[in-house]
Amino acid sequence: GKNEYDLLVIGGGSGGLACAKEAAQFGRKVAVLDYVDPSPQGTTWGLGGTCVNVGCIPKKLMHQAALLGSALKDAPHYGWNIAQPVHHSWSVMAQAVQNYVKSLNWGHRVQLQDKKVKYLNMKGSFSDPHTVRGVTKAGKETIVTADNIVIATGGRPKYPTHIAGALQYGITSDDLFWLKESPGKTLPSFILYVSLECAGFLTGIGLDTAVMMRSIPLRGFDQASMDYLTQMAFLVTEHMESYGTKFLKRCFPTKVEKLESNRLQVTWKNTDLGTEETDSFDTVMWAVGRAPDTKTLNLETVGVKTNSETGKIIVDASEATSVPHIYAIGDITEGRPELTPTAIAAGKLLAQRLFGQSSELMDYDTVPTTVFTPLEYGCVGLSEEAAVQCHGSDNIEVFHAYYKPLEFTVAERDATQCYMKMVCLRESEQRILGLHFIGPNAGEVIQGFALGIKCGATYPQLMKTVGIHPTCAEEVTKLHITKRSGLDATVTGC
Repeated sequence: GKNEYDLLVIGGGSGGLACAKEAAQFGRKVAVLDYVDPSPQGTTWGLGGTCVNVGCIPKKLMHQAALLGSALKDAPHYGWNIAQPVHHSWSVMAQAVQNYVKSLNWGHRVQLQDKKVKYLNMKGSFSDPHTVRGVTKAGKETIVTADNIVIATGGRPKYPTHIAGALQYGITSDDLFWLKESPGKTLPSFILYVSLECAGFLTGIGLDTAVMMRSIPLRGFDQASMDYLTQMAFLVTEHMESYGTKFLKRCFPTKVEKLESNRLQVTWKNTDLGTEETDSFDTVMWAVGRAPDTKTLNLETVGVKTNSETGKIIVDASEATSVPHIYAIGDITEGRPELTPTAIAAGKLLAQRLFGQSSELMDYDTVPTTVFTPLEYGCVGLSEEAAVQCHGSDNIEVFHAYYKPLEFTVAERDATQCYMKMVCLRESEQRILGLHFIGPNAGEVIQGFALGIKCGATYPQLMKTVGIHPTCAEEVTKLHITKRSGLDATVTGC
């Protein structure tokens, strides 16, 4: 018989909600099925997915709290009489952030209702290619059928289960943003961008924070340089060290034990010294990557193919899986950027192709992003390594410069790590392949330049662009220093 819905979306995160609401605009019958499994520490949240609840939104708000702390230190230089010492209250900040997140949860539910999208707070699994079995927290079962099904369940943080005590005593970013009380002395481990962002704002609000890093920081971002000090990723961590964050370099944890004081004793190996070391912390936070949330979907029953190594769903350019009428978008898909805006755009375009007679595909090239560390790192386009891999070192030219933000001068703040790099083709037009920027408000700076680079901007065009004085972004329009023509690099993918 006829299926109940035109479209069923499994997963109520950014991409899934965008797809569902867009499909409803075409007068289609749409349902969203969403359920949050508690973290190993028991943390749960509402509708909206990772970004809203345990990602971009609470992270940026806590980053802002840390920036305000830095501003308080600058304030006396600008004539403000600030009584010392200044204290930060985690509980006040956390309550405000959590209240805002809850308002977004409610807002998403209202939007679905307004657009006549059925919301089902259930965990879903496939029974056949058109049928999904939904189960509530109480165990009540509902069978849902749909002509088209979109999988948008995203991912959840992984635990290093090979480390004794990791699962019992550690938390992840799923838990950090929902803590009622201060995490105290904290060890984020390992050095992915999430651990750096969290370590940055924890240090910024005055907490003793150490990051354990076994290898290079910000793997996947720009690392290239003949000079250690001009690598973008290392500049970020170098600034964090000067800012107060401790780094346990070339170290990896081997076990976590709970002491009688309820503190956590972490044992680790120092690969440089060949020694075993220990220290105690109030909180240990794991940041070892995310795993696609597919285990309970029963994908093998309906023949949806996944990458055996990553567990992610394999899709084509139209977001279609190996099964006709079953699609996947967002972090759960193989080879896609794990970014909220790309999931939202992909979801909307998919709905338009399914129900709006559109043929437009999502363009995943030249997507801008920012790491919200104390000194932000924004980038768009190719890293230097990737540009060399794609075009050859002889065809790449790099422009770079250090700069000092005007707002740093009166406050006498160190600007050693404020740096930018532009990667261009050496051909006559000198098309810009990538732009990397470390400094205040990097996200705002990169967002503006991203449009030009998306449209094929060239280095000569940028040099003719009049900057807004006196801003950090203006410095990009004055990049006249040629660094070098290329480097030796081994990077896969273009």
